[in-house]
Amino acid sequence: MSSAVVRRHERRISPVFLAVLAVMAVTGWAVWTDFAALPGVAVFMFVVSAWIVSLCLHEYAHARTALHSGDTSVGARGYLTLNPFAYTHAVLSVILPVLFVIMGGIGLPGGAVFIEQGRIRSRWKQSLVSAAGPLANVLFAVVCTAPFWLDALDGVPPAFRYALAFLAFLQVTAALLNLLPVPGLDGYGIAEPWLSYELKRKIAPYAPYGFFVVIGLLFVPAVNGAFFDAVDALMRSLGVDGLNRLCGSELFRFWQGTPPEAYCPL
Repeated sequence: MSSAVVRRHERRISPVFLAVLAVMAVTGWAVWTDFAALPGVAVFMFVVSAWIVSLCLHEYAHARTALHSGDTSVGARGYLTLNPFAYTHAVLSVILPVLFVIMGGIGLPGGAVFIEQGRIRSRWKQSLVSAAGPLANVLFAVVCTAPFWLDALDGVPPAFRYALAFLAFLQVTAALLNLLPVPGLDGYGIAEPWLSYELKRKIAPYAPYGFFVVIGLLFVPAVNGAFFDAVDALMRSLGVDGLNRLCGSELFRFWQGTPPEAYCPL
């Protein structure tokens, strides 16, 4: 098999990703047209599938940036196919973040693709590889909120507007959490190339626990309040008020049986 064929195979979009994309498109259409008998179910399916798409794009951004920075091994590992099951930690990258969205309603950082840092000689490029994932979330949030900050909501069905607001909220929370300079998260990955070898050696044993430390800190009221104040400020800067996001969250949790019609007209 020639190297050209291998390269095409390594970059071919995974059928798994295409299937998730199709679910997102169909359920998005169902939300837009009010086709579903239960709009909450359609919103739930749309948001979850779109969230998985964003997780794939997050990891793809890491891998693609690494590829152009010198790490050609990402292709052989399947990272360029957008297959969510090709990641080093599929549970951390996809399953756990999806469960957290369902249970807690926040965009949880996922696991990372494995990058051979030794192939990337420039510290700037190493930092950029880590920053690429959160930047993908930021771009996704900007796209989701475009009707809001463009003042183009006329003709957008309320349920679809609420779903976009909640989906953007997930992207913003994911980006902010990932950018924290905590070992194991992308924020630390951005800073790590600039740290001394001795300091990195001392921090390395704690890297596997950084993810769980962040989750634990979110249960501290002061930290939780400061974090979500920052999220709300960013959402407002994107033109999304708290009510639209709350309505999206209520529709998403259709199983709770809370009728949102009182303050979220459909």
